[in-house]
Amino acid sequence: MSAPTQVTVGHVASHETDGTTRRRVLELVASRGPVTAGALAAVLELTAPAVRRHLTLLEEDGQIAVHEATPSGTPRRGRPARSYVATSGGQSELEGGYQEIARQVLRFLRETGGSEAVMGFAKDRFDAVARSYAPHLTADSAEGRAAQLVQLLSADGYAASVRPVPAPLTGPTAGVVAPAVQLCQGHCPVQHVAEEFPELCEQEARAFSELLGSHVQRLATIAGGAHACTTNIPVNLPVNMSAHLPANIPATPTEGK
Repeated sequence: MSAPTQVTVGHVASHETDGTTRRRVLELVASRGPVTAGALAAVLELTAPAVRRHLTLLEEDGQIAVHEATPSGTPRRGRPARSYVATSGGQSELEGGYQEIARQVLRFLRETGGSEAVMGFAKDRFDAVARSYAPHLTADSAEGRAAQLVQLLSADGYAASVRPVPAPLTGPTAGVVAPAVQLCQGHCPVQHVAEEFPELCEQEARAFSELLGSHVQRLATIAGGAHACTTNIPVNLPVNMSAHLPANIPATPTEGK
């Protein structure tokens, strides 16, 4: 009887390991997507075939999908590597189970206090986030502060990353390309709440602008159907934190998030 028992235990341990790895693959696709199997294999220190097995199962479950990139630049020979992004189903898998009650509370707030009450709640929430984050954003440039903000957001479950991109200027300097970075959040812990209450997204972007000391532009949101929340941040402007934080957000936090 001992031999079958050993096989069973080994099978369970293998299944648990596979499940843990698959969860990690999903988290990485959400935070770094569009991303290839090769890139994931390098991060996870696994073989590309092993990662592809997990990707196939996640795709069959509807938690990830192949990213359809727009062709650009010089055509490359051979078949391009498949890149993956997390679907809304994958985002839901990464979320907690409290969002329905959060929606119910905000609906009650809207019914009893109107849209202004919802906006006030969203503003208060992200003012508190800004007070918590502000002491940790010490870089003297918007780009440096964005890198620090990414670390804070990732610690809070937003699977954040930042990457440099050229950004066309508007107004009198239209047509000129200015340096910028894009802050990407591959996971939104309040995705389904924000789908119904976009005030949360609006106030988050406002808080980012105040924390970074730079105008920001929200390009896409997970709540709006994108695979990531993407915020464009110009980096050619000097940062003066005291000039940008409103009076109700002191430089030293007075309360937690």
